[in-house]
Amino acid sequence: MNPARWLVATTNAHKLDEIRVLLGSAPIEVVSLAALCPIPAPAETGATFAENARLKAAGYAIATGMPTIAEDSGLEIDALDGRPGVHSARYLGSDASYPERFAEILRELDARPTAPRSARFVSAVAVVHQGVVVFETRGVVEGEIARTPSGEGGFGYDPIFYYPPFGRTLGDVSQREKLAVAHRGHAFRALAAWLKNDTPRLS
Repeated sequence: MNPARWLVATTNAHKLDEIRVLLGSAPIEVVSLAALCPIPAPAETGATFAENARLKAAGYAIATGMPTIAEDSGLEIDALDGRPGVHSARYLGSDASYPERFAEILRELDARPTAPRSARFVSAVAVVHQGVVVFETRGVVEGEIARTPSGEGGFGYDPIFYYPPFGRTLGDVSQREKLAVAHRGHAFRALAAWLKNDTPRLS
């Protein structure tokens, strides 16, 4: 196998930008699904982020023949029994906007005024090569749900995820600050370290 060209199984340009920054000098060239002919998306039927990451990585690796990196990530809110969880990207339906999702989450939490607002972002990453899961990792960042959305940085649920050590939401911080602490930062730095050490041995 030529280890230089790997597929990152996403069409999300914001996510791809973060991943490229985090992989840094890892000895691969990453391409996204947007650079390929359309490929049917594997069904994300897993009950956990890790299961969905494996399903996506395996599905796209089979379809393309490329070593494939896939991530499944989302927001878990304790007072909502872990919702939106694995449904984060489709919460309230795939056509719902993030402001609409924020409003529903805040409405539900306001109806539980004594419940904790603790929450976490989770990122599960899987790598599949020649039909085999050759690497997995998980990154987590703990925080809480803000009373109101704040910030225009980041993407997804960042404006309602308050990170106490910063005293701000992840929507209010720079990309450098966010990636230093966030779930995707932890997961993809672990992947980058693995790639630098183990990629030459993949064949």
